[in-house]
Amino acid sequence: MNDLIETAAELQEFFERQRWEFCFIGGLAVIHRGEPRLTRDIDVTLLAGFSEEAKFVDLLLDNYAARMPSAREFAIENRVVLLRSNGGIPIDIALGGLPFEEEATRRACLVSYARNCTLRICQADDLIIMKAFADRSEDWRDIDGIVAKQGNQLDSKRILRHLEPLVAVKGNRGAFARLKELLTGSRD
Repeated sequence: MNDLIETAAELQEFFERQRWEFCFIGGLAVIHRGEPRLTRDIDVTLLAGFSEEAKFVDLLLDNYAARMPSAREFAIENRVVLLRSNGGIPIDIALGGLPFEEEATRRACLVSYARNCTLRICQADDLIIMKAFADRSEDWRDIDGIVAKQGNQLDSKRILRHLEPLVAVKGNRGAFARLKELLTGSRD
């Protein structure tokens, strides 16, 4: 776990030198916002907008190893850069640009993970939105843990307001209904 946190701190320093807006999501955020669990990779949202993705991708690929052939083309087409640290840790960088991603990145805060190491992670509400949108079984386990830990501190109305248009685009209203039931059921 120390290697993962050290790698995340190095990545954060790189982003800060570029003056990029970002936040850690995924397992590193779940460790703090929900029930701690094992994570083997680093997930980040990096604000790249919708017209200059290539400049972000190129600089990342100049400084980190790609995890696949044609990584540049894949990243620009799918808006995710798949990298590997010098120590072999997988890094997934989502190229954000939606208003929700901008807001989530700006709401992120520094959290202490180790002595002299703070990481910029997303808020619990935003993490739930991202996890529900991804809608995988492991995401729902994480959501259950976040809801259990955060309880009444969560802004259910905000979560559902941001999730509804995202799942509509994806065509997955089931994730919205499932999260709405979980959030309202936790308050009854």
